[in-house]
Amino acid sequence: MAKKNTVRIGGMPAVIDCRDLRKTYDGKVEAVRGLNLEIQAGECFGLLGPNGAGKTTTIEILEGLLEPTSGQVTILGQTWKSHARELREKIGISLQETRLSEKLTVRETVELFASFYREPRPTNEVLESLQLEEKADSWVGKLSGGQRQRLAVATALVGSPKVLFLDEPTTGLDPQSRRQLWDIIRAFQERGGTVLLTTHYMEEAERLCDRLAIVDHGQIIAEGSPAELIARLGGHHVVEFSLAENSHRAPESWQSLPGVDSVRNDDGLVCLSVREPHRTIPALLERVEQESAQLDRLTTRQASLEDVFVRLTGRHLRED
Repeated sequence: MAKKNTVRIGGMPAVIDCRDLRKTYDGKVEAVRGLNLEIQAGECFGLLGPNGAGKTTTIEILEGLLEPTSGQVTILGQTWKSHARELREKIGISLQETRLSEKLTVRETVELFASFYREPRPTNEVLESLQLEEKADSWVGKLSGGQRQRLAVATALVGSPKVLFLDEPTTGLDPQSRRQLWDIIRAFQERGGTVLLTTHYMEEAERLCDRLAIVDHGQIIAEGSPAELIARLGGHHVVEFSLAENSHRAPESWQSLPGVDSVRNDDGLVCLSVREPHRTIPALLERVEQESAQLDRLTTRQASLEDVFVRLTGRHLRED
């Protein structure tokens, strides 16, 4: 029986739709374990997870580079088994590190990739949109890191894709180059394109992603917009503090403070997720004074996506 495309609000099918996706290596190692994912047209969707979580395997299956052990994948209403050629014309891929010939110029590189497609975008148009016009006749080997990464994205965009896969596109870039790539991604969305993004920068995920999923142990453990995920943390604020070395107390003992939703220990720093910091902080100071303890540090801030990630996985995103 043929599988129906998943229909969402407005009757539009998901651009990327995978159901019960599984990938097992050597019959033993389960890299992906029953993953379900829907990405709508025009979205920038982030896939986050610690190393070894299964996100790279998932993306390579979606890109048609790996075959799943089981499950179904539909991209733009088509499958890799029946429409591989058509799908390659409709997607663009930019890896974390794209090795390009250093003996070609920027223009020659884009023209080479354009030749792989039936209806590519004009090379000059692509160079202009990626802010590479001035480097058009420069050797690839002479480009800076940011320019190389923009060129890699240019090779992904020259085929006029409808879906863009970006695997950690800004790793190692300086802040200015990173923001230039953000503008390029937003411009692609404004033209109706759909983006699947992986990143090790939480700020990038919060800025770019309409929705995201956190993957751990081959499964999605949380999904939603950045704001929704932060709200689900239970509190919108985080109170962080540490005590002097002679003041010892189990992190869980702070759970009873008013307004505290959860407590975690982050390498000696106690992090309280709270709803009402104006109630929690005075109670915390009173408790410290009662116990004749000493505060080394006390800060309060808005809850972030990083807090959600650490609470769900027990690790920071950039940990190896």
